[in-house]
Amino acid sequence: MSFQSPWWLLALLAVVALAVFYVVLQRRRQKYAARFTNVAMLGSLVPKRPGWRRHLAFGLVTLALGAFVLSLAQPSTEVRVPRERATVIMAVDVSLSMQATDVEPSRFEAMQTAAAEFATVLPERINLGLVAFSGTASTLVSPTTDREAVTAAIGNLELSEATAIGDAVFTSLTAVQNFQSTLEEAGESAPPARVVLLSDGYSTVGRDVSSAVDSAVAAEVPVSTIAFGTDFGTVEIEGQSQPVPVDRATLEQIADATGGSYSEAASASELEQVYFDIGSQIGYTTEPQDISPWFVRGGVLFAFLGVVLSLLWTNRLL
Repeated sequence: MSFQSPWWLLALLAVVALAVFYVVLQRRRQKYAARFTNVAMLGSLVPKRPGWRRHLAFGLVTLALGAFVLSLAQPSTEVRVPRERATVIMAVDVSLSMQATDVEPSRFEAMQTAAAEFATVLPERINLGLVAFSGTASTLVSPTTDREAVTAAIGNLELSEATAIGDAVFTSLTAVQNFQSTLEEAGESAPPARVVLLSDGYSTVGRDVSSAVDSAVAAEVPVSTIAFGTDFGTVEIEGQSQPVPVDRATLEQIADATGGSYSEAASASELEQVYFDIGSQIGYTTEPQDISPWFVRGGVLFAFLGVVLSLLWTNRLL
């Protein structure tokens, strides 16, 4: 919880001062009563008071004042609200290393399932595009709200040789820029964009990853990366078993440098959770929500209880 007008919290000092004054006043009454040595006379002069009940009534009123002061400070809490507009490019690795079965049933099949799930996580107004990359990168689906087009393209993905991560980032950025240009020509403002890149291997061909990162930074498009698979994955190439470990360092560097998030997914269930988490980040944003009315309601309730109890027990307001 945070406060939009924290200076009002200084008024709590007045509430504390009132409570201290009340305590001092009670002690003075006790000292005054102690001056009487004749207990019988004391009983006739000082009427029997309701004791702790009177203090409880005052305590409730004090809490009410404190709640009112807190409401003036405009307390707020962060709530998650759907983004109205955004553009997301999902770039998926379809290199031959995705055949590895260290993630069941295989990296490729698990990726397809999770990618289709990711498409359903995003709110309907988010524009989602699909880029596939191996030795080259190509835009299969331009940003659109048509989820069926994206899921159909995911289901038709095919594996190929090599891995060009740099090209994947450049192609994704081009897809974003083309879409934004289309919106601007139509008189609409360009929404924020992000790339979600999933890869399991080292970049072996294509443009340099560092230059792709520089372009993403210049375009202010964060690239979130998912390191998919384990260090022990292998594939059969020309009858020989080839290790295909994950290049975590490169993927983490891309995410850190562009302001995206980095995740690891060593199983199908972890991959789905990573996609869900990233989808929530992209599809939702946090905004402060004013909760001062709750403090006002609490203050009214405490004040009402304090006054009612005081009238019942002492026939006085306080």
